[in-house]
Amino acid sequence: MHILKKFNKKGIVVGVILISIGVIVGVVISSNLGWIPLGQAKVEPIPPKITEQLAETGKAFVEIARRVTPAVVNISTTKIAKGLEKSPLSPFFQDPLFRRFFGDEFFREHEMPRRRKEQSLGSGVIVSEDGYIITNNHVVEGADEIKVVLSDKREFIGKVVGADPKTDLSIIKIKAGDLPAIVWGDSDRIEVGEFVLAIGSPFGLNQTVTSGIISAKGRANVGIADYEDFIQTDAAINPGNSGGALVNVRGELIGINTAIFTRSGGYMGIGFAVPSNMAKAVMDSLVKEGKVTRGWLGVYIQDITPDLAKQFKLGTNIGALVSDVIEGSPAEKAGLERGDVIVQYNGKEVENNGHLRNMVAQTPVGKVVDVRIIREGREKVLKVTIGELPAEVAKGEKGEEDTGGIFKGVTVQNLTPEFRERLDIPDKIKGVIIAAIEGGSAGEEYGLRSGDVILEINKKATKTVKDFNKAIGEIKKDESILVLVYREGMTIYITLSLIQ
Repeated sequence: MHILKKFNKKGIVVGVILISIGVIVGVVISSNLGWIPLGQAKVEPIPPKITEQLAETGKAFVEIARRVTPAVVNISTTKIAKGLEKSPLSPFFQDPLFRRFFGDEFFREHEMPRRRKEQSLGSGVIVSEDGYIITNNHVVEGADEIKVVLSDKREFIGKVVGADPKTDLSIIKIKAGDLPAIVWGDSDRIEVGEFVLAIGSPFGLNQTVTSGIISAKGRANVGIADYEDFIQTDAAINPGNSGGALVNVRGELIGINTAIFTRSGGYMGIGFAVPSNMAKAVMDSLVKEGKVTRGWLGVYIQDITPDLAKQFKLGTNIGALVSDVIEGSPAEKAGLERGDVIVQYNGKEVENNGHLRNMVAQTPVGKVVDVRIIREGREKVLKVTIGELPAEVAKGEKGEEDTGGIFKGVTVQNLTPEFRERLDIPDKIKGVIIAAIEGGSAGEEYGLRSGDVILEINKKATKTVKDFNKAIGEIKKDESILVLVYREGMTIYITLSLIQ
């Protein structure tokens, strides 16, 4: 029993020593491996260099916002809607006693008619110290009164100097001086991935700044305007941002926020802005000439598909195929021919027909440009003196009718020998061919297809794009449309209903 007690004391001492050694070793190992004991939070400090970089980036955005926001204004418009609505009588006469005595019929007859007012909100950008402001045309179109509120809360009445629905841009003027004008940037130099700030008045919340990057550039066929070359951004843009500024990290204006893609009515990460170079060209033309003067080449063009690239022996799908040349146009005078593929214009690569169309439109009238083409497998450079786009062919050069009705999204072109050969269309067939049709468009839903040849509209021959445009322009509201179409060796009639 004595021996057992002695052994127990010795065992306890040894145990305590072993436990102490284990604790010490554990602490050393934990500290070396970076383990954190339970219940104790160990937060590693951010290295000073990273902290400084983050702080500098934050200061940069703050400085950009401070410099640019004064140039962005809130625009509110008032429009007197057509038609009249009843105006209720004074609340005094709404007392049940009066209604019981005179009757409801009396009150209905004596309610005064009044005009209904519609109000909307948007944004604008001050681009000159003497009061010129650029915004979207849809922000001020049809407005009876335009109120402009500056960042310092001053209010002015704006007057529309000029508008260009084809790019959805409008210029307004206020009577003020020494205004904080923004600096124009070069939208041709922007790159996908660049940081940008969007500034405007979403939902009427003035001077709202959001950030993001350039998601894409050169977006066309969005269906917003006739001339599209949009900058796509993920900077938050919401209703009311229209007409606001999209600026780069240098605080330069690179775009006018115009539209968003949304299923909910709000921000979904896809916004579109008109490039600053296009906006500035439109503004200069409106201010100096009172109208937008666009350059004119005088060709019908189409995109290069893989099949066309193969037939024309091209190594790439980049470029624009000339499907026809307008008689007496700058293109004809310079020697352009049907079947030429335009791959470079004025020193810039041509990505597609929309890209070429935008570049030509922004070229000053009278300027001589180099046009590089591929003809029968060989490259050739032609010098073209750009003319002014005539009003009567403004729609025809693109080949798309923009009435907003059943033919919205339908691109038609003159029926060329290349089309006839490729689609085996007899010579006796005279009409315009549907070169492209937007998926989900009204025309597609009613049965029109790419490759169809439209022979007649409401029994009127449509031998050319000009005939097609004329026939479309004569369609009356709520009038049904009878279209005669040649398709795969037979002619069929299709009845369409005009969508207003």
